[in-house]
Amino acid sequence: MNAPIHTPLRPIEVMAPTKGKVLLAEDDRETRALLASVLQRRGYSVIHAVQGSEAVAHFAREQPSIVFIGIRLPQTNGYECVKQMRRCRGGQAATIVFLTPPGKEARPAKLTNAGGDDFLPKPLRPTTIECKITAVERIQDMRRQLNGLDSRMKQEEAMAESVFRGAVLAGNVAMDRIPSLLRPARVFSGDVLLTAYTPRGDLHVILGDFTGHGLAAALGAMPASEVFRAMTNKGFPPHQILAGINRKLNELMPTGMFFAMQLVSISRSLEHLRMCNCGMPDGLLLEQGTGLVLHRFRSNSLPLGITLDIDFQAAVQYAELHGGERLLLVSDGVLEARNGRNEQFGQVALERAIARCDAGDEFLSGIVRDLDRFCGDAPQDDDISLAEVPCHPEVLQDWEGFPSAKEEVTRGFHQQTVAEDQLEFCLTLSGRRLRYTDPIPLLINHIQDIEGLQSYRRTLFTILTELYANALDHGVLRLDSGLKDSPEGFTRYYTEREKRLRDLANGSVTIRIKSITNEDGGRVTITLTDSGEGFDFSNFDNDGAASCTQLSGRGILLLKKLCESLRFRAPGNQVEAIFSWATGAPD
Repeated sequence: MNAPIHTPLRPIEVMAPTKGKVLLAEDDRETRALLASVLQRRGYSVIHAVQGSEAVAHFAREQPSIVFIGIRLPQTNGYECVKQMRRCRGGQAATIVFLTPPGKEARPAKLTNAGGDDFLPKPLRPTTIECKITAVERIQDMRRQLNGLDSRMKQEEAMAESVFRGAVLAGNVAMDRIPSLLRPARVFSGDVLLTAYTPRGDLHVILGDFTGHGLAAALGAMPASEVFRAMTNKGFPPHQILAGINRKLNELMPTGMFFAMQLVSISRSLEHLRMCNCGMPDGLLLEQGTGLVLHRFRSNSLPLGITLDIDFQAAVQYAELHGGERLLLVSDGVLEARNGRNEQFGQVALERAIARCDAGDEFLSGIVRDLDRFCGDAPQDDDISLAEVPCHPEVLQDWEGFPSAKEEVTRGFHQQTVAEDQLEFCLTLSGRRLRYTDPIPLLINHIQDIEGLQSYRRTLFTILTELYANALDHGVLRLDSGLKDSPEGFTRYYTEREKRLRDLANGSVTIRIKSITNEDGGRVTITLTDSGEGFDFSNFDNDGAASCTQLSGRGILLLKKLCESLRFRAPGNQVEAIFSWATGAPD
């Protein structure tokens, strides 16, 4: 029989540390040695700790990616150690495995509540250790993938947020004079604040809230802002702007997603404002200094994007301004903000915060203080947005440089004998079209596109708007401007105006425009004829100072300032305005 051949044992191959650091916190030497040998063979660098405080110190200093820790450690037990580790920098990224005592069942709830990810029961066996390390490595691979995706998502969100600001927010006006707060619940806010001036200098403001929050909600803000600015810049009134945004969102947005919003239009004269509230909390018109609620604009229309069958003209609300009022707009994220006891902030707390503001302070800052105090450390569930719009000249365009057409004539326009180019067209609106159609933006675009009068857009818009308003209100509808003289006159005036428009079956306004250009400038003649009975304009001086109180008072005086001439013709239902411009003298 041959003698047995003894093959010498090969030494255990230990890989050079390539996989990172493992903290091994265990007071049993044999357990520690067995775990260390397997970990080193798998390519890990092992850091040893025997006491609890030592384990926490090593963790904070070395920041290992994996921790194996016993429950019964001297000085500080494993549960408390892990809680402290999770509070360290990078503590949430580590995978922590508890080593549970022999003969006792692990209590998973207690382990996970302390911050553990898994447990490994004693006594340890090499195969069990190998399986556990493989499982931990899979967890860490998934975490790395998730971290990579999260990092990439944050980069893309940052890029998208930059595009969003450029496309949606960069075009806003007067934001340095309108106190506001937009506090998103995520990177992107489903709330949006938009501002723009009309050609005549009215200020339009939208505070809106798309369904949900985050990127999906923010995407709707881009088409909404595009329509809002385009139509405001062309001079469309609020109800037509709302209809335009509603059409666009109805085409683009999925079912179940809609846009609750408030649109306010503050007149350049600061005599009145118009407000449409479509599914938002009450808009509050506040008295400066006291916070007294002068007018409450409640929602009276569906949000946008749900249906095309909405009469936005019927949703317009009016309020007179007397000087210094402030309009407060809030999203439902303000009223529905919750504290640690799951209580909502609510309308009562909002108005209580307004009442507590000191005279001269912004109401918004006081509201935010109370809101933050109420919510404390409770998580924010929804986007929070507020805007406080001062009804004050500071938020309006600078009109001191508004040119007088007569001054332009003096500066540069002279009659010429050279050949002149002429453009002439006519538009008639009759019956119910007078209620639904505002012809001014269409006429302005037609004139400026053909004649290249972009520089005079604001002046021409003002002239046409004043002429058309007089023809429709006083000629066709036979409204008495004296209605505006009483304390609540403006509201009564526009309420009666809407009633007569709704009942209007007959009547017409014809607008004829003739434009003549030459080398030094040109002249636009605008003639409006309405179907009304006219008025006695014998006291009105066609050539000079006028007694303008019979019509729109300051509107007629403004027209006389802007126009080269303004003439009424018998029986008083026709007016001719001539605007002259000189090359190189824009408004």
